[in-house]
Amino acid sequence: MFNQTTVTEFLLLGFSDLRELQILHVIIFLIAYMFALMGNLLVIMAVACDHCLHTPMYFFLMNLSILDLSSISVTVPKSIGNSLLNTRSISYSGCVAQVFLFFFFATNNFIFLTIMAYDRYVAICKPLYYKTIMDLRVCAQMTAAAWICAFLYSAMHTGNTFWLPFCSSNVIDKFFCDIPQLLKLSCSEADISELVILVLSACLYFIAFLFVVVSYINIFTVVFKIPSKYGRHKAYATCLPHLTMISLFISTGIIAYVIPISHPLSVLDLIVDVLYSVLPPVMNPIIYSIRNKEIKAAIRKLMVWKFFPKRNLFL
Repeated sequence: MFNQTTVTEFLLLGFSDLRELQILHVIIFLIAYMFALMGNLLVIMAVACDHCLHTPMYFFLMNLSILDLSSISVTVPKSIGNSLLNTRSISYSGCVAQVFLFFFFATNNFIFLTIMAYDRYVAICKPLYYKTIMDLRVCAQMTAAAWICAFLYSAMHTGNTFWLPFCSSNVIDKFFCDIPQLLKLSCSEADISELVILVLSACLYFIAFLFVVVSYINIFTVVFKIPSKYGRHKAYATCLPHLTMISLFISTGIIAYVIPISHPLSVLDLIVDVLYSVLPPVMNPIIYSIRNKEIKAAIRKLMVWKFFPKRNLFL
């Protein structure tokens, strides 16, 4: 069936009609984007260049940084461009691409956070079998499976959403295209589609979340039995950043999608959308670098190699 839509573009939520506030929005988003860009690129380059970090944990962390960088690049540059040009429009095809890519990177992000929980479980609870279980082939298979599953999952939901005709309002109550907002704009009955998306997404995310919880119950059960204070501290140092990252991702997602949006939209609704889409990519490299000596050492070494090449002889 051909999608007989009369909508050729959508109007995204503007932060303000005042030019001064639009410029302020550009500055804030540009700073956040640059922090996310530099932070995640530093993590990617540090893991790629330092052979000491060529382990499953840091391999998955590098994938997570790639996803964070990609995720924020889907929404923030377009929002900055719209404010600079004093417009709110996004083309139909641009909205399709934004929905697919944002959903793809967000889903893949959560899958990798789940994989990282399994990696920590094996490393702490089954240390003698770690290299056997988490070998290069297994890591490559899990990575490929994560990207393929996220692609199919995102394609299914994006296709299901844009198969519906849009023939009434084209105003989206978000600064980027998102599936729940688009379903509200459809001039056909979207309740079934919305229910399918809600149930399927909730089941998959709940299963992954339950897997993470069970993994960490086993992890902390083992950690509490470690007699060495140094051993416990080392285990906590590798687990707490990951727990913080996954807590940030889940909490902002729940706030953005579970809590009802007020009508008319409030400043709080806008802040929630920004926190969900912008905060995790900015904070994740900071969270993982603060308590991780290996990452900090690799970044320092990378900076020395980049800006002080003559000092490499002394390293």
